[in-house]
Amino acid sequence: MGIQNLLWQVAKKSFTGSIIGLTISDRCCSVVPVRGDSMSPTFNPQKNSYLDDYVLVDKFCLKDYKFARGDVVVFGSPTHYRDRYIKRIVGMPGEWISSSRDVIRVPEGHCWVEGDNKTSSLDSRTFGPIPLGLIQGRVTRVVWPPQRLGKIS
Repeated sequence: MGIQNLLWQVAKKSFTGSIIGLTISDRCCSVVPVRGDSMSPTFNPQKNSYLDDYVLVDKFCLKDYKFARGDVVVFGSPTHYRDRYIKRIVGMPGEWISSSRDVIRVPEGHCWVEGDNKTSSLDSRTFGPIPLGLIQGRVTRVVWPPQRLGKIS
């Protein structure tokens, strides 16, 4: 009976921990990898490194769409629903943005995002302003690798 009781206790604690972890990841914050060099030098500054940066994403900002120009955000792709991007907000609703082709007014409920590495970034210059509803959170700090640990600017 002792081993069954122990297994039952471990199973209950594992299940409870999983539910708490999923809730935190869905509602509060999560850690996501940064792939590619479109946000270099802010993220993944060394092109030859095999270690991608991992960042902490704050989701509390989603309640009232509390974003500002300069925030780095994670958002779902407007063209491929499974893809996620990490980019910097450079234009808010109602602002005018000068792109390589035209001057564009950012519509209400949208923002303009661009990568820090303009030569290697798929961003609003490609697919236009993104709806604020696609934003999944604000990047607040690098959490991996340890030598890059800290807040982002």
